[in-house]
Amino acid sequence: MELDLAGKRVLVTGASRGIGLATVRAFLAEGAEVTAVSRTSTPDLDATGAAFLPADLSTPDGPGRMIEAALADDPRLDVLVNNAGGGVVSDGVLADPFGGRDEDWEEALALNLFAAVRATRAALPALTRARGAVVTVGSDSTVKPHTVPLSYAAAKAALNAFSRGLAEHVGGSGVRINVVTPSATRTPLITGEDGMAAKMAAATGSERSAVVEGFARQGGLLTGRLIDPSEIARAIVLLASPEMPSAVGSNWAVHAGAVKSPA
Repeated sequence: MELDLAGKRVLVTGASRGIGLATVRAFLAEGAEVTAVSRTSTPDLDATGAAFLPADLSTPDGPGRMIEAALADDPRLDVLVNNAGGGVVSDGVLADPFGGRDEDWEEALALNLFAAVRATRAALPALTRARGAVVTVGSDSTVKPHTVPLSYAAAKAALNAFSRGLAEHVGGSGVRINVVTPSATRTPLITGEDGMAAKMAAATGSERSAVVEGFARQGGLLTGRLIDPSEIARAIVLLASPEMPSAVGSNWAVHAGAVKSPA
C-alpha cells in the first residue's frame, strides 16, 4: 500500500525504545524524515539514522522548546506522534486505591497528559500549514483502570478526551487528530527493571519473567502474548498517512481482544 509519506517530516516523542522506537523505524521505512525525541538516546535509536533531539517533556516548557528546536532549521512538520508516556512506578502505588501520592499524580499527568497537550499546541501552526496529522498513543487502561495505577489510567482517559475534543476544533483546518490504543505491549513500562512486572514480582515474591509472561493471560489478550511494539507502529503510520483523510477524531484499538465491550 502506498502511504504517501516519503519526504514527510515526522516528529516522534518517547522514541528511544518500545513503541516509539518501532514507530521511528516504521516511518523511516516509508521514506519519511524523522526527528526522534527522548531524554537520552539509545544504541538502537542511534542505529536507525533518525535525527535525535533530547528533551524532557515532563517539564512545563519542555514540549514547547522541543517544537521550537525541531523547527529551527526547517519549519515543516507533517506529523506529530505523541508517544511519550509511562513513567516510574513508585513502590506501593499499584496497591494504593488512590493511585499514589499527590507527587505520583503530578508525575503521571505531566508525562501522560500535559506533554501531549503542550507539544500539540506548540506544533499546531506548522501542522496547519501542512494540513498534517497528530497521532497520540493511549492505553486500554482507560476502560480497565483497575489494572494499572489509577493516576496513569486517569491521565490516559483525559488524553482521550483532549484528543477527541481537539479533533472537533481543528478538523476544519485540515489537521487530523487521532489516537491509537494498545493493550499490554512488550515495552519497558511493563518489562523493565522498574516496570509494573518488577513491582508486582517484588510484592508477590515471584520472578519478574514469570510475571511478564502472565500479563497477557491476566489481561485477557486472546493471542496469549504481549503485543509487539511494531504492531502499534503500523497503526500509527497508517493513521498519519494522507491516504486516510477521513480518519479524524478516531481511536483505533489494538488490544488483542482484551477489551470485552465496545467502549
